[in-house]
Amino acid sequence: MQNTPPGATPPTPPAPRGHVLVVDDDPTVAEVVEGYLVRAGHTVDRAADGTAALDRAAARWPDLVVLDLMLPGMDGFEVCGLLRRRGPVPVVMLTARGDEDDRILGLEVGADDYVTKPFSPRELVLRVEAVLRRGRTAHISGPDRAPLAAAGLSVEPAARRAAKNGRELALTLREFDLLAFFLRHPGRAFGREELMREVWGWDFGDLSTVTVHVRRLRGKVEDDPARPCLIQTVWGVGYRFDAGAADGQGHPTEAGS
Repeated sequence: MQNTPPGATPPTPPAPRGHVLVVDDDPTVAEVVEGYLVRAGHTVDRAADGTAALDRAAARWPDLVVLDLMLPGMDGFEVCGLLRRRGPVPVVMLTARGDEDDRILGLEVGADDYVTKPFSPRELVLRVEAVLRRGRTAHISGPDRAPLAAAGLSVEPAARRAAKNGRELALTLREFDLLAFFLRHPGRAFGREELMREVWGWDFGDLSTVTVHVRRLRGKVEDDPARPCLIQTVWGVGYRFDAGAADGQGHPTEAGS
């Protein structure tokens, strides 16, 4: 342990990396998750049910929510939806269920990722930090943050704002990142593994996460989501953004140019 010399200014402790709200009615799970997040440098608040979670979030809006699916009273799906109505917040959902439909439903109500119990606390921390990192890098300046426009779509990465034909789109954190990535790489086909690595920042994970987000994004940007023209499926590969589908151009441009 180092001592501060007389008259010297004590070193400033590092700022917390993020404020995380952990919502789980199992105190053992909540305590383990909190311990790992605190050791990783995050501040943590806890709630054991949906009502308490909404109260905690109102008192101090979190940077991210770790949310159990199975809660007493209102379940995680409802809590996630109510949080989303109050404001944008990344959500990593915890589920003990093995049913893929439940995991997909969690993604469809706005969760950015899910982790199935029993889980590795270290893996959970990595996923939490990947989501936080993606949200924060959105505010960094640089060529990748320049506004984009293509096919009637406009994206302002620095402001986290997207619109279609002048009408603002209500996108989740990951939907926004996915749309911005597609606009930056028109005409190129990407596999789901590539999209997970480039957009989510993960080298592991359930690829259905990508599939669900593409489907949700199509529902918001396509004129007819059942017959997508902008985000096209490339069979055997993945997906491709066709910038010329609506505006006759083969590339996006900087907004206003």
